[in-house]
Amino acid sequence: MKKIRNPFAGIEGFDCFGCCPDNPIGLKMNFTEEAEYLTSEWQPSDHLQGYMNVLHGGIQATLMDEIASWTIYVKAKTGGVTSSLKVEYIKPVFVDRGTIFLNGKLLDRQGQTITVQVELFNHDKILCSRAIVNYYIFPEEIARQRYYYPGHESFYFA
Repeated sequence: MKKIRNPFAGIEGFDCFGCCPDNPIGLKMNFTEEAEYLTSEWQPSDHLQGYMNVLHGGIQATLMDEIASWTIYVKAKTGGVTSSLKVEYIKPVFVDRGTIFLNGKLLDRQGQTITVQVELFNHDKILCSRAIVNYYIFPEEIARQRYYYPGHESFYFA
């Protein structure tokens, strides 16, 4: 298991809602690499509920889209953009019961498109939602030049 470094943190103008540690209203996600998965443990807050005490479905989708993006960075070693996100909501996720667990895994690559499977588990590690995320990926050189991709090596601590 390897903790993943956020190489964007501290860069002027970086304020990602999903992963910026300094965004006061953001999700502040962080990631770990475990075998073929990228994982995240995340603590929900009351202000992110839809129905009383239930994590808003849009926030669940955002969490899954964010870990899919980081799965592309770390596992595919490039950057990309979401081209589709298909979410299946299976069980409610309660905001007052503790840590939520997510994992992302590369499923398929067809040319410039990569499919990522993401699963979101509640505090008891019961599957509550999942997504299939298709990403249009850029060649690494273009990702570096135009989209701030810092290179695969920068996601790891020395």
